[in-house]
Amino acid sequence: MNTVYFKSTLWSWKEFVVVLSLMLIVVPICIEYVLQEVLVDFFQNNLYSGTFTGLIMSIVFMTGLYLVALRPSHLSWREVGLTSFSHHYWKAIIGWTIFLIIGSIILVVGMEMIGITHENSKTESIQSHVTPFHFLIAFVSASIISPVYEEILYRGFLYRWIRMRYGVMTGMITSSLIFMLVHIPTYNTLPVNFLSGLVFTWTYEKTQSVVPAIIIHGTVNGIGVILTTLAS
Repeated sequence: MNTVYFKSTLWSWKEFVVVLSLMLIVVPICIEYVLQEVLVDFFQNNLYSGTFTGLIMSIVFMTGLYLVALRPSHLSWREVGLTSFSHHYWKAIIGWTIFLIIGSIILVVGMEMIGITHENSKTESIQSHVTPFHFLIAFVSASIISPVYEEILYRGFLYRWIRMRYGVMTGMITSSLIFMLVHIPTYNTLPVNFLSGLVFTWTYEKTQSVVPAIIIHGTVNGIGVILTTLAS
């Protein structure tokens, strides 16, 4: 393991504020709210509009991150965790995946028991009209598109930035809280998002790669899509 990976300061407050604004203000308002409404009217289908919105979000986030944090300093994507990891870590990946699946079920059931539920519009669309094409779109969106850009953004950049200045614990908690908040209004899964954030940041901390987190994230999301389809 490279012991100086999390000790070198690559980005200033300027890059942090710009990227955070992109996460919490620009994308939520311009894409998740305004653009998605337009796409819903165009497609007349929440699954299609939601998936297309997610794709556009991923492009905007990755382009923004590249232009703000990587290109000006001539940095590669390796600096935000896109690198290989030791094959010995596969056991931990399997273990964390199982842990997160069980933990997610417990937390969601617990939220339902206290009366907090919220159906995702894409989930409702899948369940209302199950077809192989709908399943494929939902699976690709949940298990590939979202995990890739979210892990690069929230762990590769956000966690690393906070970690380099304030340490592991502050980095894990703060980045996981932000990751949880951006998933509002799916209130019933917010505890799951926070727990997931902790797991993903820990795997990044241990491997200095976001790939294990992408694998775990994608697997858990993919299983969720499969269970949602079977429950319809």
